[in-house]
Amino acid sequence: MRPIRVVVADDQPIIRDGFAAVLGAQVDLEVVGRAADGIDLVEMIESGPAPDIALVDIRMPRLDGIAATARISGRTKVLILTTFDLDEYVHDALVAGASGFLLKDVPADRLVEAVRLVAEGSLLLGPTITRRLVQEVATRRPPDPPDLGALGLTAREQQVFALLARGRSNREVADELFLAVETVKSHVSEVLRKLELRDRVQAVVYAYDSGLVPVEVDAATSTAPGRPVG
Repeated sequence: MRPIRVVVADDQPIIRDGFAAVLGAQVDLEVVGRAADGIDLVEMIESGPAPDIALVDIRMPRLDGIAATARISGRTKVLILTTFDLDEYVHDALVAGASGFLLKDVPADRLVEAVRLVAEGSLLLGPTITRRLVQEVATRRPPDPPDLGALGLTAREQQVFALLARGRSNREVADELFLAVETVKSHVSEVLRKLELRDRVQAVVYAYDSGLVPVEVDAATSTAPGRPVG
C-alpha cells in the first residue's frame, strides 16, 4: 500500500517543521508539503495531486484554517490544529469539513495515530470539543427535529444514522444491529446521499443542529480524549 500523503500548514516554523519531522519518520506516512498560511495550503493542493491529510492551524495569516478547510475538504481530509481544546471556532470548522482536532502539544505517538485514524475515515472529537459543540448548537436547535422518513430514509437507514450521529464506528453499528460491516457502509452511503451530506462529519453536525441527538446523552458518551468516531 502507498504511504498516507500529508501536508502541514502552520505559520510557526517550529511547529510546522516539528510535525513534519515526526510524521515523515513513519514508514506509512509521507510529508508531501509544508505551508506557512492558508493561501499557500490551498495553492499547494490545487496545483498537484491532492494529499490524503492536511494538518491545518486554525489561526493563520492571509487565509485562516476554517476558510482553507472549506476550500480543500472535498479533496483532502483536514485535522485542525488548536492551542486550546475549547477553541471558539469548533462548530465552524466542522461545518467547513474538518475531520477532527488536535492540540499543538499533542504527543508524537498520538499525532501519528490521529493521522492514521482520519485517513481511515474516523472523526476525532475529544470530550471538551464535543461539549463545546453541544453548547454552540443547543440554542439554535429547532423545536422539532426533521422527519427522516419523509426525507427518504428507510427504517434501517434511520437506525444506522442514529448510531452514526452518536459517534459509532461502522464496526460498532454492525455489531449493535447484527449486520455485516459492508452492509453498514452501504447504508451510510445512502444516508449521506439522501440527506445531501458530504461526509460523516457533516452527518454529525447535521444531527446536532437539527435536534436529532439529545445533547445530554451525547455529551455524556464522549469521555476519552481524542475519541475516534467512524
